[in-house]
Amino acid sequence: MRLRHLHCAWLAVLLLASEVASAQSPKPASPELGASLASVLTYLETRNPELRAMSLESDAAQQRLRGAGALPDPILQMELRDIPISEPTLSPANAGNTRYSLRQMFPLGDKRELRRGIAASEAAAADARRSATVVDIRMRAKVAYSQYWYAGQAQAVTEQLRALMADLEQVARARYGSGLAPQQDTIKAQTELTTMRADLVMIGSERRQAAARLNGVLARPADAPLADPRELRPVPPRALDFAGLVRDASTNNPTLALSMAQISTSERNAELMRANRVPDLGIGLGVIQKGTRLTDYEVMFEVNIPWQTDVIRAGVNEAQAMSGAAAARRDAAALQLQSELGQNWAALDALREQGQILRTTLLPQVELTFESALVGYQTGRVDFATLLDAQRQIRRTRLDLLKIDLEQQMRLAEIERLVGEDL
Repeated sequence: MRLRHLHCAWLAVLLLASEVASAQSPKPASPELGASLASVLTYLETRNPELRAMSLESDAAQQRLRGAGALPDPILQMELRDIPISEPTLSPANAGNTRYSLRQMFPLGDKRELRRGIAASEAAAADARRSATVVDIRMRAKVAYSQYWYAGQAQAVTEQLRALMADLEQVARARYGSGLAPQQDTIKAQTELTTMRADLVMIGSERRQAAARLNGVLARPADAPLADPRELRPVPPRALDFAGLVRDASTNNPTLALSMAQISTSERNAELMRANRVPDLGIGLGVIQKGTRLTDYEVMFEVNIPWQTDVIRAGVNEAQAMSGAAAARRDAAALQLQSELGQNWAALDALREQGQILRTTLLPQVELTFESALVGYQTGRVDFATLLDAQRQIRRTRLDLLKIDLEQQMRLAEIERLVGEDL
């Protein structure tokens, strides 16, 4: 009977340990991680340790705000007086008299409000630093995902064209067997197939590098599995409105918000230094004990004397200089922001037009050229070199389209970093 009870207790301990371990162990990533940008960003915001650290720092600043502007701690004092040298004692009843006092300092003027304002500005600066980290890491994740998508699409395009080239090699071989084409056509086709196989090796390496880069942004092992990316997000019309981008960036850019918070902190520091010219008031209450009886009481008032005006003046000048420096940094950041926005907006707009031309005009033209060259080669009106050039033109155009799509996504990610939010 005792053995059965011990066995049941041991099973219960094992079950409890397994539940604790499963609760403490991180949840596995979704099998769809990497299939879309949304899955990447969702994982990033919940798992990235850098974002978690910045969130904790922001929370710490908010906690400091709760205690800002509070009164100084009161001081409780006990003083034993008239202790006989011949009979030293620490007992209030045996001393000549004992004085108990409680003192509290009260800052005058707006010092407490100014300290609360400084803490609020520092909390706003912490939030701005966190926002800057968020938009920067999100931008890196968007770029890494776009590169991962590009490598996969380039591999798929090359595989499709390699299969097409294999069919062309069979056509050249059949014509050579029938005496309608020279053996050189077959050799050219085989050489092109070998070149494409080498290109696939390099593209496969690029895809693994892109996956490792994306895993690095997500704070995962470099070889952690990722789903195949399905598609890119479309470029929103809002990204092409330059005036709107500048307006939104001036409101939402975290670097500008950080500069504004630093300016506010410096200005309130200067006001606090000026307020230090006003003395603080201390109020105290005391009682006197003789033997075991409370015989007297006393009321105290005290003020500090802010006579070191040079120190106060230096503090005010320092705070004003820091405020001017923060304002200058804000102006420089605003000019740099407009410059970077203008560059990325112009590049994105040009890429959009270029992609439209390639997709709607050039690609149909090169495909039609290839079809015409294939028919001409099969009927003996076109040589194999012309057919091979048409096939290479299709491959070059399709890869150029992928590169344009990739560059658009990278420019869009940079614009969103500058604006401070997704468009």
